Amino acid sequence: MSNLWQDLRYGLRLLRLNPGFTAIAVLSLALGTGANTAIFQLIDSLRLRTLPVAHPEQLANIRILDRSWGSGRVHGRYADITNAQWEQIRDHQQVFSSMFAWATEGGFNLARGGEARYAEGIWVSGDFFKVLEVPALRGRTLTADDDRRGCGSPPAVISYPFWQREYAGRPDILGRVISLEGHPFEIVGITPPSFAGIDVGRAFDVAVPLCSEAFMHEFPLIDLRNGYWLAAVGRLKPGVTIEQANAEMAALSTGILEATTPPQYDAEAQRHYLRYKFGAFPAATGFSDLRRRYETPLWMLLAIAVMVLLIASANIANLLLARASARGREIAVRLSLGASRGRLIRQLLVESLLIGIAGTVLGTVLAQWVSRFLVAFIGTSAPDVFIDLHPDWLVLSFTLTIALLTTILFGMAPAFRATRIAPAAALKSAGPNLAGGRERFSLRRGLVVSQVAFSLVLLVGAILFVRSLKNILSVNAGFQTAGIMQADLDFRQLKIPAPQRQSYKLNLIDRLRALPGVEGVADASVVPLSGYGWQENVILAGAAKRADVAPLFTRVSPDFFNTMRIRIMAGRAFNEQDSANSSKVAIVNQSFVKKILNGANPIGAHFQIEEAVGRARPIYEVVGLVRDTKYHDLRDEFAPEVYVTTAQDDQPDEYAGLLIRSNLTMGTLTLELKNALAEASPEIGQEFHVMQTNIRDSLLRERLMAALSGFFGALATWLAMMGLFGVMSNSVARRTGEIGLRIALGAQRRNILNMVLVEAGTMLVIGLAAGAALALALGKTAGAMLFGLKPYDPLTILLSAIALAAVAILASYLPAHRAARLDPMAALRDE
Repeated sequence: MSNLWQDLRYGLRLLRLNPGFTAIAVLSLALGTGANTAIFQLIDSLRLRTLPVAHPEQLANIRILDRSWGSGRVHGRYADITNAQWEQIRDHQQVFSSMFAWATEGGFNLARGGEARYAEGIWVSGDFFKVLEVPALRGRTLTADDDRRGCGSPPAVISYPFWQREYAGRPDILGRVISLEGHPFEIVGITPPSFAGIDVGRAFDVAVPLCSEAFMHEFPLIDLRNGYWLAAVGRLKPGVTIEQANAEMAALSTGILEATTPPQYDAEAQRHYLRYKFGAFPAATGFSDLRRRYETPLWMLLAIAVMVLLIASANIANLLLARASARGREIAVRLSLGASRGRLIRQLLVESLLIGIAGTVLGTVLAQWVSRFLVAFIGTSAPDVFIDLHPDWLVLSFTLTIALLTTILFGMAPAFRATRIAPAAALKSAGPNLAGGRERFSLRRGLVVSQVAFSLVLLVGAILFVRSLKNILSVNAGFQTAGIMQADLDFRQLKIPAPQRQSYKLNLIDRLRALPGVEGVADASVVPLSGYGWQENVILAGAAKRADVAPLFTRVSPDFFNTMRIRIMAGRAFNEQDSANSSKVAIVNQSFVKKILNGANPIGAHFQIEEAVGRARPIYEVVGLVRDTKYHDLRDEFAPEVYVTTAQDDQPDEYAGLLIRSNLTMGTLTLELKNALAEASPEIGQEFHVMQTNIRDSLLRERLMAALSGFFGALATWLAMMGLFGVMSNSVARRTGEIGLRIALGAQRRNILNMVLVEAGTMLVIGLAAGAALALALGKTAGAMLFGLKPYDPLTILLSAIALAAVAILASYLPAHRAARLDPMAALRDE
C-alpha cells in the first residue's frame, strides 16, 4: 500500500507537470466514455430495464402472432386485440393467475372549450393495478367492480406527477371530479411516485376503466368485433413457463377466433381471420413505441460510439508510447539501480489508471448532459416523452467495464514496451529519445492505421445518414406544405345533432376562408403526412373478388385539392352537386389506376368498399384523377389512394381536421383563427400545428442519426488527425540526425518533404483500404435506415476518403515542413 501511494503521488505529479498531454488524454477519453455511457443509458431505459413492479419476469403479453392481413378500425399505440378477443382469452386461459387489458388514448382533453389541454390517458381493465401489484399512495386503485358494462360515472386514478403538476399536491384531492373529454370522473386514488405506467418512454396521467370507452367515443370500439385497440397482459402461475403459455394460446386460438369473427366479414375475409394464431411473449420490460422506433438507431449509435472510444484509446496509447520513448533513459537508470520490471510496469499503469479515472469521471458527467440532450431531441416530436435516466447497476457496470478495458487497452502495451529496454543500450544513447525503437514505432504506426480505418467507417456512416436525410427532405410529396396550418377542432361540447354536423362544418370553413390572408380552407378526415391511415378493400364493378391492393382512403371537402395544390390530371374535383342525396363519387390517384385498374381510363369506373358488407354496399363512381402524393409517410412509395367527399359522409363525427393555407406568418394566423373560432363558439376545442413542423418532427429518427453520426465522424477525424500528427512529429524528432545528414550530403528540401509525406501517405493508404473494406462489411446494418441510398454507395465512400485524406495530409504536412527546414549543423550537433 505504501508503494501504491507513492505511485499515485508520482503519477499525479507527472500529469500535473505535463498539462497539455494530460488535457488531451483526459478529454479524449471523456468524450469516448461519455458518448458510450449516454447512449447505453438510453438503451437501458428503453430496452433493458424491467418494469418497477413486483416480479416483472412473470408478465407476458398475449397477441396475434402475425396480423399482416386485417380489415377494421385500429386505435392506440398497442392495438393488439379486440375487446371480444380479450374477453375470450380471459375466460378460457389456464396458465395465468390473473390478467388485465389496457389501451392508450394519447390524450384526454381536460378543457371544456377553447384551446385543448391534454392529460396522458390510459384505459385499463379492473385488475390492472392488482395484477401489477401496485398499491395506491392515497385512496384506492381501480377494481373489477369499477369496470362493468354500462358504467355511468366510473372512477379515475391519477399519477403522482399529475397530482403535483395539476393540483399542486392538494391533500383533499380524493373525491374531486376531473373532466375528461367533457365527461366527469371521480378521483379515487393516486399511484406511488415510482410507478409511471407500463408504456416505457411515456408516463400516464389518468387511468380510467375500459367500460368508459363506450361513452367517451361517439363510435366506440368496445363492442366492435373488428375494432383493434387493446393489449393484454397476464401474470404466469408459479412454475408455468412462457413456452407453456405460448402453447396454450396456440391451442385456444381456433375457439377464440370462431367465437369472435366479425359479422361484416365475407367468406374470404373469414378464412383469413380464422388463420390467426395467438401467442405469449415476455413483457418484463413493458411496452414502448419509442423502443420500436429508436432501438435500432440507438444500438447503431452505440456501435459508432465504441469506434470513437477505440480511436481515442489508440490516440492515448500513441501519446503514452511517445512519453515512454522520451523517458527511455529515466527508465533505464531505474532498472540499472535495481528497480524490478514489475515495479516499473505498475507505476506506469498507475499513471494510465489516473488518466482513466479522470476521463471516466468527466465522461460520466458529460453522459448525463448528453442523455438529457438526446431525450430533449426525441421529445421535440413527442412532448410527453418520459425516460427514467437515473443510472442503475447495469449502467454503472457498463461505465466501469469500458473504463477498465480502455485503461488496460491504452496503458498495458506502452508499459510493457517501455520496460523491455536494455539498460546498457539506453544509457549509451546520446539523444533524449530511446534509440533503436523500430518495433515500438511500428506499433504506433499500426495504431494510426487503425484510427484512419475506423475514422473512414464513421465518416462513411455520417455522410450516408446526412445524404439520406437530404433525400427525404427533397422528396416531392405531390402537394405544397409551406404555408399550411393544421387546426384540429372538437365540437362535442356543442351537442350538434348528427344530421346538422356537416352543414355546421361547412359554415365554419366559409367563416375561416373569409379571414384576411387566408387562401384556402379544407377539411380532411386523415391529414396528409400525419402517419395515420384509413385503408379499405375495394371490389371493382364486375369483379368477383377484392382488388389485390387495399388503397388508402381519405374523406375531404371540395376545396381540398386547391388548398393543398394537388393537380387534377383528368376529370373534375368535388363540387356542390356531390351531396348526400346524389350518387357516390370518388377521386383516385395515378397509383390506383396503375395497380388496381391496370392502366385503364379511371373516369367513369365504379367500385364498392368491401367493409360495407352487412348493409347495402354503395357504388362509387370515379369522377377525377389526381397526381400521386406521399399521403401517409414521406418514406413510403407512392400507393393507391381514394378521395371521397365529406358531403356524402352518412356518419359525420364531431371533429374536424382543417387545413388552412395562408400567406400570413404562422403566429399571426394562429391568433386570427383563435379569435374567429371564439366568435363562432367558445366551446369549440382547438389545437393548432404547423404542417412543415409536423413533417420535420416526423423525421426525427433521421435527423438524430444525421446529427450524431456527423458529430462522431468529425470527432473521430479530429482524433485520427491528432494521432497522425503525433506519430509524424515523433518520427521527425527521432530521425533528426538522419535528416540533418541527408541535407548536409546534398538532399533537397523537397526530397525531405516528400520522404516524410510518403511515410504518412503509406499509413493513410493502408488505413483507407482497411476502412473501406470494413465500411462495406458493416454497411448492411445501416441499409434499412437509409432512404434513396445503398449502404455501399461508391460516391459516399469516395467523398469520405477524400475528406479524411485531406485532413491527414494537413496533419502530416506540418511535421514534414519542419523537417525540411532543419539546420543540418544543429541537427548533427544534437546527434
